[in-house]
Amino acid sequence: MLFDEATLRKLTRLTLIANQVRAGRMKGERRSSRKGASLEFADYRDYSPGDDLRRLDWKAYGRLERAFLKLFEEEEDLAVHILLDASGSMDWGEGDLHKFNYALRITGALGAIALAEGDQLSVRLLRGQGADPLESLGPLRGSGNTLRLLRYLEGLRPAGETDLSAALRRVAADRPRPGLVFLISDLLSPSSFTDGLSAFLRRGSEAAVIQVLAPDELDPPLAGDLRLLDVETGAFQEVSLDSGARRLYRQRLEAWQAELQASAVKYRARWATLSTAEPWDQVVQASLWKAGMVT
Repeated sequence: MLFDEATLRKLTRLTLIANQVRAGRMKGERRSSRKGASLEFADYRDYSPGDDLRRLDWKAYGRLERAFLKLFEEEEDLAVHILLDASGSMDWGEGDLHKFNYALRITGALGAIALAEGDQLSVRLLRGQGADPLESLGPLRGSGNTLRLLRYLEGLRPAGETDLSAALRRVAADRPRPGLVFLISDLLSPSSFTDGLSAFLRRGSEAAVIQVLAPDELDPPLAGDLRLLDVETGAFQEVSLDSGARRLYRQRLEAWQAELQASAVKYRARWATLSTAEPWDQVVQASLWKAGMVT
């Protein structure tokens, strides 16, 4: 299991932040930011496993022997799309420092929060030139699907190359319902992620970008004459590393990350860079909170 029940209970107390909640096809638990909303009764919906039993209309259940939840004018659901980079470059690190396993936990945490809120959740894997339609989950709704989400994630493995821009455009071409889009990736791609992400934003979605890197990518513990292998393409590169070359690497890494963050901000996407050395559960409640992704 990606995380235990105690951690899950902590996560489900959180809420994903959307600056402007998108009107849903079904009513949910989320509070709308629309002016003029109220807590006046508006509608019913069928009960889903995991829903708050305090919201059940017991009188209707007694008459019809069918479970309905009361809904109010202020409540509507949010479409949450998690786009997970499953390319070979994510297959890096040992144990708890492994990038893909870390990204799976972040995906599971965000997904569990969305399901607990009654939002509509979809997960898509990005690899190759797009997203394999067989490597997707959802849309799901209701906390009763949390175990299904976690089991799905546990079976995933990273492999192959990914052109992030092409992959994002291909997913956007399926015209998913506008909502909140999370891109979780190391962003190690020959193309910029922003062109693909803008395809979602043009249709009214909001975006959050979570970059996941391993500690030895942030500060490589290497020295001497080396032959490096690109884990996605299989290409080799001969390099010589001394203290000056490592210093230059760190400078260029910082410049690259600053450029990526500036691109995200340009498209009004929230941004967070995570090191797998940071405890992932603390990251969700601290770093993603600071980045304005959860509350």
